[in-house]
Formats: sequence, C-alpha cells, structure tokens
Amino acid sequence: MAGFADTPTGAEDLRTEPLQVLYEEPGLPHWRLPPALTTLYGGDLGFTEPRIYANFVASLDGVVALGPEHPHSGSTISGRKPADRFVMGLLRSCADAVVIGAGTLRASPHHHWTPQHVYPTAAGHFAELRHRRGRPADPELIVVTARGALPASHPAFQAGAVVITTTPVARDLRGSLPASCTLLAAGPGPRLSMGAVLDAVHARGHRVLLTEGGPYLVGQLMADSLLDELFLTIAPVPAGRADSPRPGLVAGQEFLPARRPPTRLVSTRRCGSYLFLRYRFHHAISEGSDPHPHA
Repeated sequence: MAGFADTPTGAEDLRTEPLQVLYEEPGLPHWRLPPALTTLYGGDLGFTEPRIYANFVASLDGVVALGPEHPHSGSTISGRKPADRFVMGLLRSCADAVVIGAGTLRASPHHHWTPQHVYPTAAGHFAELRHRRGRPADPELIVVTARGALPASHPAFQAGAVVITTTPVARDLRGSLPASCTLLAAGPGPRLSMGAVLDAVHARGHRVLLTEGGPYLVGQLMADSLLDELFLTIAPVPAGRADSPRPGLVAGQEFLPARRPPTRLVSTRRCGSYLFLRYRFHHAISEGSDPHPHA
C-alpha cells in the first residue's frame, strides 16, 4: 500500500510503504486501528492506561536536535522520511494530549502538534481512530515551562494550548497569552516538578500522553521514573558534533555509571534503512497488559 487515495492531501504529498515487523513482543496491548493504519504500521497499536510515551528521531550517532540555529532539526535528521512522519502522526492520534517543553515550541515556530500536520494523507484515518476512542479531533497540546519564555504569537497558542508552569511564572504570564490558552500553576518553583505537571494533565481527564521532548523534559521524566515507553526512530545518517550543542535523547541528567534504568525492547520495525524501535522502562515492564482490543 503506497498511500491513501481516499483522504485529502495537505501541502505535502507524503506516502510510504508499510513498515516491516522484525520483532514484536507477544501480548502487547492493542486497539483496533482503522484498516489503512494497521496496514501501514504492520499491525495494531495500543496502550494500557494511564501511559506516557515519548517519540524521537535520532541520527546514527545519537543526535536528536541540531542546535538552536537549526529550527525543525528533527525533520532534517529524519530527512522527512514519510514512514517516520506516519509513525509520528499515528502516535499523536493515539494520545489524549501531547506534552512538550517550551524549547521544543520555540524551535518549531510554525508547527501544529496534530496527527494530520505531519502526515496529511492519513488525516481521515487518524480522525476515524480518534472517533472510535471517543476522543476530540486533536490531542490537547500541553506546553511545560519553568521560566515562561514563550512566543505568544505561536500558532499553537492561537489554537488553544495549555501552559503549565510555576505559580510565580503563571502570575507573570497572565494576560500575555491569547485568550484561547489555558494557564495552570503546578507548584511554587523555581523548579517545576514533573510529577505535579502530570497530576495537572491527568486532572484534565487525559490518560494516554505523548511527549515529543525536548531532551531536558524527557530527562526529567526518566529521572523521576515517570516515562513508561519510548518510540525511537534511527535515521541512517550521522549528524556529527563540533561547536554547537547537539543533545542526545537525554539532557540535564546523568544515569551511567551510578544508575542504570533497565528497559526492554518490545518492538522493532523497519522501512528501508530506517529502524523503528519501541522500549518499555523498568517500572512499566512488570505491569500486566491487555491483549484484547480497547476500541
């Protein structure tokens, strides 16, 4: 299957061949996806609840961002590979909310964190999946910031994003963001507790959460044992490092040699020379899973 002839294409005509399943752990939870999504993904996909999972694309040498002077660096690393953009859209379509840090927002000045924005040819199928699960058309965008350095004119704010910050920063931001935004305080500061952030997100009724970073936010989640799963695309290209900071998956935290959070590989897919890996973290490994469809 090369694409979706029965769904509208957006500004880009993105098409991909189905992902090839190399390994899948038996008994993973799954929802009944629309047939076109099942075909492209190489099977169904689902999550136990509550769940928070991350999605990143990395170069062969582990770079996930090229530095502040390179906006949209994830697209550069992935080469805008249609298969990677499809997986990104599918993971967004599964989520009740997408959680990002302010740095990720600033690095993507025109982005919308919706499934159809990254893979418009599957927009109708993403919408069908969300309808089956009783979810609104788009996942809610949650922007996390400890300092409040936010571009108020970003289209994500115009669309009604939720901003979670400390009580003092929330006080300073009040009135500076579009009326469509929701501003929530989660603690006195100056540091922002990710546990308090997730409590605020869960209080909005969101149970299945996707984070697309950045590396500092994901590092905090890992350090606090709050991240359940990681979806990692390995792009077949080295990025290199010279003078610009080019972070890996985790920034602001050190685990080795003193700490070794165990993970387990539960799925491996490929499309051409790209690998699509799914890991579970230690606190999620022992949880039971429901192999039956939820939708």
